[in-house]
Amino acid sequence: MTFSLVARSADGLLHGVVVASRFLAAGALVPAAEAQVGAVATQAHANLAYRSQALALLRTGVSATDAVAGLVAADPGRDDRQLAVVGAAGDGATWTGTRCHPWAGGQAGDGWAAQGNILSGPQVIDALRDAWLARVDLPFPQRLLAALIAGDQAGGDRRGRQSAAMLVVRRHGGYAGTGDELVDLRVDDHVDPVSELSRLLDIHHMLFGRPDPASLRDLAGPLAAEVAELLAATGHPVGPAGLDDALAAWSGLENLEERFVPGRIDPIVLAHLRRCAAR
Repeated sequence: MTFSLVARSADGLLHGVVVASRFLAAGALVPAAEAQVGAVATQAHANLAYRSQALALLRTGVSATDAVAGLVAADPGRDDRQLAVVGAAGDGATWTGTRCHPWAGGQAGDGWAAQGNILSGPQVIDALRDAWLARVDLPFPQRLLAALIAGDQAGGDRRGRQSAAMLVVRRHGGYAGTGDELVDLRVDDHVDPVSELSRLLDIHHMLFGRPDPASLRDLAGPLAAEVAELLAATGHPVGPAGLDDALAAWSGLENLEERFVPGRIDPIVLAHLRRCAAR
């Protein structure tokens, strides 16, 4: 009753899972990932132990293919399960048990595996695969989302829609570099969960994305004067400590502290400041 994709970035630094289902809070059950180790999706009659067990095997250097083979061989409930694993290198791997409700199946390739059950047809997995392979122009989380959108538009879960989720890990990629969860978003119950996940990812990128050094603008001259006026309009006038201090205080209240750079301003922060001042 779920379709998902596990994948690794081309440089091996990111691992992620996206999933959608007509099932409450699929993101609480299906995905698991560990930075520079791998990613796992367990679904159909999910075996939650697969998540930690697969990552433990990958951590010791076992391939995704061997991890899947070992886990399902030891599981008497394997015929009711789906499992997908991608490791730090090589092909992903997927398993679909013979008693999974149709349509059920999966595909795998270098650094990815896609699978689903109770789907409208095999075109859902084809669409996941094709979008993942084609959208190399996108950042990793957005590329995962593009694949999920493609699967959803191809028919997805044949019973309908309810939940969607994304988990992406990178070493020290989390908030303020203090964790590895670069993206961890869930839509637990929604009439259009994949679209809602897309909206949440846009907000996540605005709030927690790292500034592009090439796009930063110097806070000098007319721009500095504009920013000071905008801050005053939001109730944060520049005080004796200067423009940087006022901008940092406002950025923190708006949850944009990850994009604050002393002496410069991220265009995304500037656009948000303009919107706030215009309210």
